[in-house]
Formats: sequence, structure tokens, C-alpha cells
Amino acid sequence: MKLSLDDLSFTIRNVDGPLTSELVRRPGDFGLGQVPAKLAPDATTTMVCGFCSTGCGLKIHLRDGVAVNLSPDTDYPVNLGMACPKGWEALTPLDAPDRGATPLIDGTPARWDEAMTVFATKLRDIQQRHGAESVAILSTGQIVTEEMAFLGALARIGLGIPNIDSNTRQCMATSHVAYKQSFGFDAPPFTYADFEQSDVLVFVGSNPCIAHPIMWQRVLRNQRAPEILVVDPRKTETAMAATRHFAIAPKSDLTLLYGLANILISSGWIDREFIARSVSGFAEFAEFARQFTTDKVCAATGMEADDLWQFAELVGRKSKRVSWWWTMGVNQSHESTRTAQAIIAIALITGQIGKPGTGANSITGQCNAMGSRLFAHASGLPCGRDYLKEEDRADVASIYGIPVERIPDKNSLAYDQIVDGVKAGRIKALWVIATNSAHSWGSSEELQEALNGLELLVVQDMYPTTETALLAHIYLPAAGWGEKDGTFINSERRIGLAKKVRRAPGAALSDFSILRLVAEYCGVAPMFSEWSSPEAVFRIMQRLSRGKPCDITGIAGYSQLDADGGVQWPLADGQLLIGDSKERRLFADGRFFHGDGKARILFDVPRPPAEPTDAEFPLVLLTGRGSSAQWHTGSRTGKSAILLKMHAEGSLVEIHPDDAAARGITNGERVDVSSRRGVAESFALVTTTVSPGTVFMPMHDEQVNHLTAPEVDPYSRQPSYKYCAVQLRPALQ
Repeated sequence: MKLSLDDLSFTIRNVDGPLTSELVRRPGDFGLGQVPAKLAPDATTTMVCGFCSTGCGLKIHLRDGVAVNLSPDTDYPVNLGMACPKGWEALTPLDAPDRGATPLIDGTPARWDEAMTVFATKLRDIQQRHGAESVAILSTGQIVTEEMAFLGALARIGLGIPNIDSNTRQCMATSHVAYKQSFGFDAPPFTYADFEQSDVLVFVGSNPCIAHPIMWQRVLRNQRAPEILVVDPRKTETAMAATRHFAIAPKSDLTLLYGLANILISSGWIDREFIARSVSGFAEFAEFARQFTTDKVCAATGMEADDLWQFAELVGRKSKRVSWWWTMGVNQSHESTRTAQAIIAIALITGQIGKPGTGANSITGQCNAMGSRLFAHASGLPCGRDYLKEEDRADVASIYGIPVERIPDKNSLAYDQIVDGVKAGRIKALWVIATNSAHSWGSSEELQEALNGLELLVVQDMYPTTETALLAHIYLPAAGWGEKDGTFINSERRIGLAKKVRRAPGAALSDFSILRLVAEYCGVAPMFSEWSSPEAVFRIMQRLSRGKPCDITGIAGYSQLDADGGVQWPLADGQLLIGDSKERRLFADGRFFHGDGKARILFDVPRPPAEPTDAEFPLVLLTGRGSSAQWHTGSRTGKSAILLKMHAEGSLVEIHPDDAAARGITNGERVDVSSRRGVAESFALVTTTVSPGTVFMPMHDEQVNHLTAPEVDPYSRQPSYKYCAVQLRPALQ
């Protein structure tokens, strides 16, 4: 039954429940399972940060029951009293003057009743006229896990929208696929304590000094005088602080890793006992790696032979504890999955996994990309289940209490395939949630043009001013971090609690509440009657996890997450956290999640990027995080005057002095950066941080994805943002 307007206004007032800051609690205030006591109006509570995947703990200071300030939580096991600039400014974006406070229909303010009626009516009409495949959703890794789980179930099972993917595809799909194929489950094995317990730390395509500053602080706490090795074409801030920097040619990392494996195997610097017990595919890999001779690797990477062999000795013969870390420099590549799996292979054959200070460790990007990977219904059914398997569909149907026929028996399109469908006109309606695709997707100008051709574009976001929201037919104002309850899962598998410590402005609602309204107006609310609150959905997530590698049935609800400083999965029913077990790594027993208990080594012959340089576009464009004070497309960090002052204003492109001189470009000069897809105007920063033949632009620059290429990895379908051919010229005056 449709809600009346009076009913709806009551729902809006109450759908989020009471302001949770009146019920928040501090660790130790109460025992597990007890009802939390009220805090005084000027009390302090704790919660996790909502920016990156580090998952820092913050103390939120309240005045009159509302958050007014924050500071790092000295007791939280992740950050130990530290915070990066974004964390210190986490409350500021909530006060931005352009916050969305009311729904908009074609730019005109509307009531929720009007917006939901138009949304539901147009959605049904498009599905009826063009079929189910004509509708798709692009979601995010930045909303709470309970909202992700609700959205996926509502979309695919409730509304019959077959295609839903998230911007996690842009950052972490590679790690998800690499781990799942190699280990049998998407299972990052490490804990942050490993930063402090390694003898050698290897960062491949990773710049934690800037991208994950608190993780870098954990590295600096290491008392073992570690070797820090950085593999990156650019002299990043992390490379400058390292003991060794290997400035290899762009996209030669897979060849390098296979060459290292060949040296390790041929020199006997491997753990044959661990391989025999815990690894499958070693013999085939050893034979394959033989072709990656020292000469071949040096020719491809630009390294000297002595450097290559010293690298191999450091990670093989000379070190007790070696940990490997990677982020977007690996994940955003045309052959990203096999590159990640080459790192995994080296960790496996040297026995450097499951022990303190070791591991093949993927550092996640967004605050809740891990929640998206486990529960969002995007690349599979929750907790590693498969839409293509009848037993998995039946299992989920039983947990949800619905007929199994409601669950699709095929996978969703991936992000790039959804974008292609929009461009081709096959997708007529798109619902975008907490992401800014018109900025963040490669060939962004082409996508913006395609979005303008949709029959229906619905954007659900904190701000109606993002590049994507400005194109929307319907804008739905959403609450942000600090304005709703739920959980995030960080890079080390730690589930942390987020709380509502402010009310969202005007009529803005949490994403969870918006989903409840969508279910009501689309006539499927009875199917989700149990999904009444974020913590109710958390209990459903626990049932979904039972018996899986990510089992969280032993968590005593939000109260334990609050009291214990988060909990790393797995924590099965009956399992207790005692002492050091609060920081737990996987695979200590050498058993993996494949049926035979062994990890698999997977490999392919390296391929060149699809877009080579040539006379017209002779330079390689590298992209990456340009400042610890900026985040993604800047839709939140751009609201902070402090953060804006902490990174370079305007668009900058780093260019080597030799390349600048050859083009008559001087430092600070305005230049045009052009690729086969577009042109960006920037200012030249002449510097030796980039090698000859390469240039660098920050990913936050609103123009950078006018340039980047649309190539994707064939296994993860993650786009390759780190390599495209460009030219630089002085800008026309």
C-alpha cells in the first residue's frame, strides 16, 4: 500500500530513529549486550573515519548532543592516536553551503513524495518498455556496509534491476579477483601490526606517505631497522623515504616480478617445505618463469642487473620477514590481476605469509571497499557466493526468507559494461549512489555526453553540485558520514562502527532510509520487512557469513564493535578475542580456502598496453594521489578551506627537465596536455620526480580523466588509469 503524504512526513521524521548521539557509548561504559547509557550533552563518543580504507578511530566531541569537534582516538588499534589531514577535517564537509537539503526534479525543489512517485513511475515505465536490462545502478565503496547489502538485495532481488556495480570496480576489483582465484576467497591476510614487524617491506605501485599516511606512520614505528623497497616509475614521497627505489619503466612490473621469481627459484631462495604443503601450480610456474632471464627483465624494466639481483637477495636469501604491499599502481593496470598474483606467488614460494611481518598485502582504497566486496551483491552473492550456483542461490533465499526464483541466475554487468550500455543507448535509466562517475571514469567527457542522453538519471548524493548530480533528472539528498549509523570494513578486515552524531540538513535522509522509501514506493517493502534498521541488517549479514571464511557470527552486535575498537573478521560464534588476538592475520596454519587447502599460483605472458606511445603522443601519463589532504574527486575535501590550502591550487603536470627543454616548456608555464580522447589545460612543474618520457597528474584534477584510456584488465575489469599516451605543448595564448 502506498504511503499517504501524512504518513510520509511521519516516516521522514522517524525513519532514521532518534539522534544516535543521545545513545552513543564509550568503550568500557557497559558490558556486551547491555543497553547503552545516555551520555551527557557535552560528552565524547568514538567512531571510525569515513574517508580512506585505513579505518582510523576518532573521538567525536559533542555539545548539546551534537558533534562539534573531533580528535584521534589514542586507544583505537588502527591509528593509535594519529590522524591525517582528512581525518582532522572529517566534520567540515557536513557544513558545506551546497549540501543537498531537498529532493530536486529537473533542478526544481520537490517533496519526497513527489520525487519517489516520479522515480517509481519512470522506473517501471522504462522497464516495461525496454526490458529489465535497460536499467542499471552505479554505487560506491563509501556508504556503510548495511546500506550496500540493502541496496544490492533491493535492486537485484526486489526491483529486478539486473545490473549493479560500484566504484569499488575502479579501485579494488583486482585485489578481490586476485585473492579469490589464488586463495579461494577474497581474503587480505594481514594486520597493520605487520608494518611494524617486517625486516623488508616492498611497496609496489603504492605511495602510503600520501595515500595512507597513518599506515606510513605504522611503518615508521618499525624497530627492526627494515629495508623499505619501492617499485614505482615515479619518485614518490614514499620512494624518497625508502632505502631503495626501483624506478622501472611504466607497466613493466609484471616482467620484473616474474624475473624476481626466476632468480629466487634458480638460486634456491624459496621455502620448499611450505610449497609442498600449501601451494599448487609451483612446477608449472617455475618452468614458466625460466624465460624471464636477467637480460630480458633489465631490457624491459630499465634496471641494472646488479639492482635486480640485490632486490632478489633482499626478499629471498637475506631476510627473515618480508611483506609485500600494493595499491592502485598495480590494481589500475591492463594486466592488474596477474600482477597482483605475481606478488602473491613470490610471497607463497618464499613462505612469507601467515607469519608476523609477512604477506602479500593489498591496501584498499575507499573506506568501505571491503564491505562492498563482501556484501554488495555486485560481483557475486554475499560472502563469496556465486549467482551461477544453484546451491548458493538457495542458501541466500533461505536466509532472506524469499522464493529462490527471486534471485538472478546470472551475474551483473561490470562498471565498464554498464558505461558502454549507457553510451550505446541500451541502458535507458541509471541510478547513481554516492559516486561521481562524470568525473572519475576514463574518457569522462564522452560519458558526460552519454549521461545527457538517458531517459532517467537519478543521483543520490550529499551534494547536488557534483559533475554527475548536475546532470540528474532526480536528485535525492543523502546524509553523509556522521549523520547515520552502520559499519565500515577496513584494509585489515576490521569492522568498525560509524555513528549518527549530527542530523542531516533539511529533508536529507540516510541512504538506508532512502532505500526503504524506494522499496515502499516500488511495492516491494513487505519483502524487506526484516531490514528495518542498520543493526537489523547487520544481523542478516552475520547469518550470510556463517560458515564462510568471513564469518562474523561471533560479534555481539554494534556494542562489541564499539567496546573493542572494531573486530577483524573472521570471528565465528563461540570464538573469543583475547590479548593479541584482537590483531589477527590469516593463513598461520598454511591452509587456504580452496578444496585441497592449497593456494594456487596463476600466471600469464605479459602484454603491452593497448595504447602505445608514438610520434604524435610520445609521453606516458601517470596518475595518482597528489596530496594527503585531498580525496578522490574532491566532492568532500573540496569543502574544507584548510584542506584546500594544503594541496597545490590549480592543475599541475609534472614533467622531466629533458622533456620540458625539448618542448620549450619552463617551470610554471601554462601547457596543454593532450591524448587521443581530449585536452587538459595545466601548469608545468618541471621536476626529476618523473623519469624522461613520463609525466604525472593528480587523480583529483577534474580534467585528468578527459585524457585517460578506457582499457580494462580482462579478469577484474578494472580500468587502467595509470598509463596512456599524451603530448605536452605550451598553451596557445
